[in-house]
Amino acid sequence: MNQKYEALFTPWKIGNVEIKNRIVLCPMGGTSLFGWMEPNHFDKEAANFFLERARNNVGLIIPGIAPIRDTIGGRWLYQNKKMFRELKDYMEKIHATGAKLFVQLTAGMGRSWGISDEVMILQNNPVLKVLAKPILDVDYQLASPSPLPSRWAEGVTCPEMTVKQIEEIIEAFAKTAALCKEAGVDGVEVHAVHEGYLLDQFAMKYTNHRKDSYGGSFENRYRFPVEIVKAIKAACGQDYPVSVRYSAVSKVKDFCYGALPGEEYTEIGRDMEESEKAAKYLQDAGYDMLNADNGTYDSWYWAHPPMYMPQNCNLEDVAHIKKFVDIPVVCAGRMEPDVAAEAIAQGRIDGMGVARQFLSDGEWVTKLLEDRMEDIRPCICCHNGCFNLCHYKGHANAQSLPDTRGMARCALDPRTMQTKKYRITPAEKKKKIAVIGGGIGGMESALVCAQRGHTVTLYEKTDALGGVFVAAAAPSFKEKDRELLAWYARELTKYPNITVMLNTQVDDLEALGADEVIVATGSTPVNLPVPGAEKGIQAVDYLLGRAPVGEKVVIVGGGLTGCEIAYDLYLQGKQPTIVEMKDDLIAVKGVCLANSSYLRDFFKTNQVPVYLETSLKEIGEGSVTVAGKDGTTRQIPADSVILSVGYRPAPLAPKGRHVHIVGDANKVGNLRTVIWRAWDVCMKL
Repeated sequence: MNQKYEALFTPWKIGNVEIKNRIVLCPMGGTSLFGWMEPNHFDKEAANFFLERARNNVGLIIPGIAPIRDTIGGRWLYQNKKMFRELKDYMEKIHATGAKLFVQLTAGMGRSWGISDEVMILQNNPVLKVLAKPILDVDYQLASPSPLPSRWAEGVTCPEMTVKQIEEIIEAFAKTAALCKEAGVDGVEVHAVHEGYLLDQFAMKYTNHRKDSYGGSFENRYRFPVEIVKAIKAACGQDYPVSVRYSAVSKVKDFCYGALPGEEYTEIGRDMEESEKAAKYLQDAGYDMLNADNGTYDSWYWAHPPMYMPQNCNLEDVAHIKKFVDIPVVCAGRMEPDVAAEAIAQGRIDGMGVARQFLSDGEWVTKLLEDRMEDIRPCICCHNGCFNLCHYKGHANAQSLPDTRGMARCALDPRTMQTKKYRITPAEKKKKIAVIGGGIGGMESALVCAQRGHTVTLYEKTDALGGVFVAAAAPSFKEKDRELLAWYARELTKYPNITVMLNTQVDDLEALGADEVIVATGSTPVNLPVPGAEKGIQAVDYLLGRAPVGEKVVIVGGGLTGCEIAYDLYLQGKQPTIVEMKDDLIAVKGVCLANSSYLRDFFKTNQVPVYLETSLKEIGEGSVTVAGKDGTTRQIPADSVILSVGYRPAPLAPKGRHVHIVGDANKVGNLRTVIWRAWDVCMKL
């Protein structure tokens, strides 16, 4: 192990519980040991997920939130005694690895509950809402400290939680924590004075307008989490560790409008001054650790940092909070091991919180210990598989319920939390397989086939692997994308049964002499039939540096690629303008709100011109002509025009008995659709 990581592998204590190293596997929605949206049970998929990571040298494991009361059916966790008996047996396996485990319990989500388009049908129909209440009580799930606007659904007002409901939740925390202790769980974590969830909504002035003992003064606003920890300590003893998930600073300017890194703004949530007081107040109430970062759902990119956020983005704020408490403080948020180790060695924080890197590579801690950093498959902060709750105008959470129910999967490794569906099994008959196209879909197909025992030849017509993802990885803020490309290139060299043929154009499939052919030839850009279209620059050509641009650049297409190009141009000091036909930017499924809201907030804050419900009519010399939905035209000055209006599949050959199509050649999508499709095909060959 490199000496610069040594501080990560020193022991520390939370209360009287000693943790063998400073790496904390932070909670992620969908990884609860008690299930997620379904009725509570001992979840074997999550259990196996954490046991494997425990065997790979993580110090402390905190599974994802366990709703103290079921989302479906409304049963309390403490009522399922069988589940806790199974948990007790499981804890013996965890402890045999040397790891420790806390169970995270949530009071609820309030206005942050990711109400879906399907659930909106119930919300908008009083009769259906009443009929569905015994199964899904929407009002209970949305209950907030005060009547508040939903973060996800425009026009929905969340009802005020009653004192009786608060008291029931406090009692349930105590009863559930006692069962966790009896099962051998090392501690519990209270979710959360953090991220704008229910307890955080009680704590903040802009979301708590109550007039009773749970609103108004500082002490009243923090009363709910204080009474919870006191109830747990009364039930479990003062020595039983209780952590609290905590946001140091809310980073909020208004409802649904966050503050960007480095921005000067007026905080309406918890500012640093209050946080200094709140951290100590929670410690004095009985909490034994702060598991901290920043943000709320109104500034979600702080708690769920996309690639646009700086690495280690929460460290300075969390390290500042540590000065005001005596209990351990963990920092999460795009943490890098070398930076975390240095901060721990300096006493600025006590632990490194990591979540989604454990989804893309469950062995990353072992690889770090073995000085194999280059073998770690990086998390690229896309949220396509792990938390792809998306929101845009006219939709609540536009993801389907089955997809929302399956959070904490991984775009890069479909086996994550899906081991029953995706797994490597030796092929019954070893075959000669040709893969045409060296993009992500082709490279993933080659790796899966090789791991199953097939002999693979990968053909790429250019002199480099990566396909269109090379362009996607080009902007300065895509350093993890570039690391992923390097990871693929190295992985391909590890298998003697993979041959890579660069600068090789394939025209005749029969001439390959393969038993099976996988076509991964990608897609081609959509061309707009408007006058002057030939003057436009395709997005890929701009990203690859093939076409220089001027100072004033109009980007036609406000999807994810177009918005990322506009962001990249702004960072270069240029003047981008976005023209989009839909009524919102990034109005597509599959892009997490944490990612899309950062870009929307960035353009709003920096006054980047955005024309919605506007179509391109002509590209002229020095300007473009566009038309609004009412037909009114206008001219926008433009030194350059970048076209980002989508792609069409471009398979080299049609699907056949022995010809299989993957990646964008099958259907244009994202990394998740590309990689998961490759597995769907290659597991059957």
